[in-house]
Amino acid sequence: MAVNIPGLIAVIVFYILILATGIWASRKAKKEEKKCTGNKSEVSMVGGRNMNLWVGIFTTTATWVGGGYIMGTAEVVYDPAMGLIWSTQPLAYALSLFVEFFFFFILGGLFFAKPMRDKNYVTMMDPFQIRYGNTLMSLLSVPVLIAEVAWAANILAALGGTIYVILGIASYQSILMSGGVAILYTLLGGLYSVSYTDVIQLLFIFVSLWLCIPFLMLNPASTDIIYTAVDELYQAPWVGKLDLVDLWRWLDDLLLMVFSSVCYQDFYQRVLATSSTAHAQKMCYAAAVFCFFLGVPSMLIGAIAASTDWNQTSYGLPTPYEKGEAGIILPIALQHLCPVYISIAGIGAIAAAVMSSMDSALLAAGSMFAFNIYKNMLRKRASDREVLWVIKISVIFFGVAAMGIAMITTSMYGLGIISGELLYSILFPQTVCILFVPMSNGYGASVGLVVGLTLRLLGGDSFLNFPPVIPYPGCTLVDGVYVQLFPFKTLTMLLSLFSIISVSYLTSLLFKRGLLPKKWDIFYVSKKTDIILKETELSPINNEEDVGGNENQA
Repeated sequence: MAVNIPGLIAVIVFYILILATGIWASRKAKKEEKKCTGNKSEVSMVGGRNMNLWVGIFTTTATWVGGGYIMGTAEVVYDPAMGLIWSTQPLAYALSLFVEFFFFFILGGLFFAKPMRDKNYVTMMDPFQIRYGNTLMSLLSVPVLIAEVAWAANILAALGGTIYVILGIASYQSILMSGGVAILYTLLGGLYSVSYTDVIQLLFIFVSLWLCIPFLMLNPASTDIIYTAVDELYQAPWVGKLDLVDLWRWLDDLLLMVFSSVCYQDFYQRVLATSSTAHAQKMCYAAAVFCFFLGVPSMLIGAIAASTDWNQTSYGLPTPYEKGEAGIILPIALQHLCPVYISIAGIGAIAAAVMSSMDSALLAAGSMFAFNIYKNMLRKRASDREVLWVIKISVIFFGVAAMGIAMITTSMYGLGIISGELLYSILFPQTVCILFVPMSNGYGASVGLVVGLTLRLLGGDSFLNFPPVIPYPGCTLVDGVYVQLFPFKTLTMLLSLFSIISVSYLTSLLFKRGLLPKKWDIFYVSKKTDIILKETELSPINNEEDVGGNENQA
């Protein structure tokens, strides 16, 4: 396949623009460091806590609208075995932010973001470290780090497939180039570079995707999508169908996408960077609307692809679905249904989406490792300069790992689901308890971690191709792969939540009533009042002690 030279030049120009924006933002970060009276590393991780409201809205939206979001939505809508009704990402991501907004205003803003912002945490793992101690916090941070890297790999793979289809450049080359650019400007200015480049990238996504829609819909090979929504023409209707037997699995996936998204460090990094809790509330509400709206073009592209007679296009037969290329249907549609200059604009949209999410994931993972693990565990006396260098090294490490995974993955949607499952089954119940169940302790958290991880693994996974050990009701064999129709992911999450609360209550009761010797109390439940007091009074920026696991402090 010949390389599309004009398209390659356009992509390079776009990358130069993004890199220039990142360099400019890094200069702004240096100015903010001079104004900062506290730790300079705070500027890199949470932007000095004075992020502009509109910048916050744009960067939050751009973080969620990644390459996996755009291409995964088109993939599911186009797939005749699924359809629009199974495209839970746009609805779920918007709902996740609306969930934040609902709890902010309906329940007094007491859910997730407000307690985090009010206590001036630096990362989402700070409350775990303060209450449970370093060891348990480090274990709980593993699924978060894995999810961040998997998410970055997911969106990089989306870009690799797009550029290969449209420009004729090998997928690994585009992954290396795009990942390298994102890593570079993230290293230069931390959250400032990430946020301001997000503004440019989000505008580019909006303009480019909507620019492609008219050309796709007016192509002679495409049929009216209103007709094919409910009537079968070239394939099953793109709206899809939801059989009663699939209802619980659909709800399971929807709940997973909604609640796992509030466990990403990327989200809290932006909440903690706002100048006030009120700004954080407004940011969530506006980003929810933008996030859903930016998913519409991908839905339309998937619908158009399902309504196309591919025999009339340069793609020919068999169809992309029959060739096993549904995962890259968006770039295929751009390549064969649009003029060349329009398909190049579509590439720009996906490249912008990829970098806007990848940089956020890398900075989130790097910040967590540098602050919670390196500074608070390995080197408590590490200087600001040393922490900043650890963030940079971590960004490079996680970026290289994401690029490696992106080169071998085959489904963007599947990889996105996997990263969310880790957080939904393991971390979501932990987050609920750490913020809203004061009696939760290290014993309950430890048991909850084991229960969540064990039950999730025993449930099997079709994407990773390992069969279930526990065949829940309705488990069936489809095309040689076991499919769990029972909502076992939500059941796993609920059982983990119940384990945390019940074990925490039981151990607290046993130790406080003297039924168990206090020398066995490694999480110091008998002195929990003092720990909670410190948790509410101390900012983790200045707290270098291990409240949950240090016997002298307890």
